Amino acid sequence: MSTTTLLEWFAGFLAACFALWLLTVGVPSPSRALRDRLSAIAPALLAYLRGPGRLASVGLLLLRLSVGALMIHHGQEKLADPQQFANTYVASLHLPFPLFFAYAAGFSELIGSWLVILGLFTPLGALALSGTMTVAAYQHISTAGFNIYVLELVLLYLGGSLALLCNGPGRFSFDAGIAPVLLNGLSSAGDAALEPTAADGGSLVPVPVEVNRANQA
Repeated sequence: MSTTTLLEWFAGFLAACFALWLLTVGVPSPSRALRDRLSAIAPALLAYLRGPGRLASVGLLLLRLSVGALMIHHGQEKLADPQQFANTYVASLHLPFPLFFAYAAGFSELIGSWLVILGLFTPLGALALSGTMTVAAYQHISTAGFNIYVLELVLLYLGGSLALLCNGPGRFSFDAGIAPVLLNGLSSAGDAALEPTAADGGSLVPVPVEVNRANQA
């Protein structure tokens, strides 16, 4: 088994363990100003992470698995021979420190793919993949022009990554499971908590704590 394959599985294992750890740890109480800001952005953040519905979330899950699983081997190839990638591709962009950017591209694709697959910090993973594919598209255009046979794969990866960046990971992701726990922990000491409501299909919205206590009484 190659070093890059071991690195790939190790990165995925660490990401999964980190996600499970986030689900179990407590979140310290923030300041009043931070609680107010979280209460304002919590509905939009949860709507982004959970997706518009179950069927749409299934589609986002399939997109995440497709883009992430197929992008992994590109990162593996770059890290298997970073000097060759630096000489062949990065040097043509006339960037300083081409070997550094070769490693940066390889790790961005490898780690970003795992984040997208797991749905863990999905915006960061999708942004990493989008960034490398944007640079790859520019490199192909600058060296070969608008050649569809050269650009098609890069643009497909770029489109899929941007779609995930704009739409979020969907309900079937670590992000969708972790965000309510973190936001509930951060807002538990304030005037609002996140509670599921039946009107919006079970999504979480801020509900005053005093109302929750009155309902429980």
